[in-house]
Amino acid sequence: MSNSFATPPGPVALGLGCDRGTPAATIAQAIADALATCGASLADVVAVASIDLKADEPGLADVAGQHGWRIRFHPAAELAAVEVPNPSEIVRRHTGTPSVSEAAALLAAGAGPSHLIVEKYKLRGPDGRNATVSIARIAA
Repeated sequence: MSNSFATPPGPVALGLGCDRGTPAATIAQAIADALATCGASLADVVAVASIDLKADEPGLADVAGQHGWRIRFHPAAELAAVEVPNPSEIVRRHTGTPSVSEAAALLAAGAGPSHLIVEKYKLRGPDGRNATVSIARIAA
């Protein structure tokens, strides 16, 4: 698979979102696909974040455990304060913030919107559940 990056992006942060009950396999596949689109690998992931509504989500916990990641969970109000390129009214209705994955990635990276290298990669698993991944370059 080719990508538009001449060199891998270096350390990155993942912002993760998913439907309730999304299996770990779907989340893991979405992460792998999103990383591939920007030339990054699992080894480049140094921070992972999501919304606090997902703190008890088994699929997220399983994926984090497999990779030794600690997921930082942010409240909706904190995510809502982050400027993102793709806010969603549907996401706002369900979570209280217009962005989960993009905002979480930027918070985890300690960076602004210009550091977002994968805006909103969405994968629907075989069971119909969705996982969303955004990737931000870690601020220097």
